[in-house]
Amino acid sequence: MAEKPSTGHQNAVDRVLAAQGFAVDLPVIGRVRIPQPEQLAYYGVLGALAAAEIIEWPVALVLATGHWLLHDQHNRIAHQIGEALEEA
Repeated sequence: MAEKPSTGHQNAVDRVLAAQGFAVDLPVIGRVRIPQPEQLAYYGVLGALAAAEIIEWPVALVLATGHWLLHDQHNRIAHQIGEALEEA
């Protein structure tokens, strides 16, 4: 039987989100999602700036948290688009 178009839209959104990174299974912790290289570089630079005392640690943590929340919001919007296409 042919696949419904709405399911295809949701699958497309899921594939795009899955391509944004990968996960590693750690023995004690479980499945841990690894950010994209660009995000790792961003977090690394923030850590280096804080370690060199160019910026304070609390500032680095706020910037890293803001960056993570922005990325999380992007993923949530992609899921909502997929759900809207599924309902259409």
